[in-house]
Amino acid sequence: MRPFVLGAVAYDPKVVTIWDGFKEFFDARGLAFDYVLFHNYERQVRAHFAGVVDVAWNSPLAWIQADRVARGRGRRARAVAMRDTDCDLTSVVVVSADDGAQGALDLAGRRIGVGAGDSPQATLLPLWSLGRAGLDLAATTVVRHDVLLGKHGDHVGGERLAAQALLRGEVDAACILDGNLLTFAAEGTLPADRVRVIHTTPAYDHCNFTVLDGVDEAVVDHFTALLLGMSWDDPGVRRLMDLEGLRAWRPGRTSGYLALEAAVDRFGTLDAFLASM
Repeated sequence: MRPFVLGAVAYDPKVVTIWDGFKEFFDARGLAFDYVLFHNYERQVRAHFAGVVDVAWNSPLAWIQADRVARGRGRRARAVAMRDTDCDLTSVVVVSADDGAQGALDLAGRRIGVGAGDSPQATLLPLWSLGRAGLDLAATTVVRHDVLLGKHGDHVGGERLAAQALLRGEVDAACILDGNLLTFAAEGTLPADRVRVIHTTPAYDHCNFTVLDGVDEAVVDHFTALLLGMSWDDPGVRRLMDLEGLRAWRPGRTSGYLALEAAVDRFGTLDAFLASM
């Protein structure tokens, strides 16, 4: 039987452990499964349209790439599942605790530290949100930390560098995923008593499993049913769910990408990629 092939981006060595575990899980339940790892999301999106993979574990930016390419070709992309932890996230803009800034407008003429240029959570969404709040971004200095471009900020490396730059006084504000603000505090990268949040983005969604039209719907339904049936209370699958950072799988939705759609349109983030497709 031809396996159902997933594409995923290798942003961390643990990715191999995760998808090896999911392969074992699916195979044991009658779904022949395999996966292909890619160096970056752009290559993964191209491979998806070339038929190399049947489903892609996409970042939010890769979802928009896939959706727009599909629409441009008269095809359809669909988000079939996502993690509970992918839903309703926010990013925050923080300053030093002793900084006088109280809101977005107070960052005019100052330095804003962001993650990689293609990071939705640490660059695109917070900058878009600051602009939406009235800040003239042209009157600021945006300091990018372009770690591993093409991985869309999944590795958090650029985000962490932005936080460290704030503590060193190299930037006046840093853009960070709300959950990573807690992580950075716990690990000592950004002590909670050293910073204040002055701006929060609207809620948005993160990763999803994306399929294109033409895939075997019966197999997609089987894949999705097995995912949604996973229970964190089952010790046999808890390790996999913990590695992938979730407590439950949810049906895919796309309403949580509207803010990112607006951000990529404002900044022209996808123009070159879409033109190349």
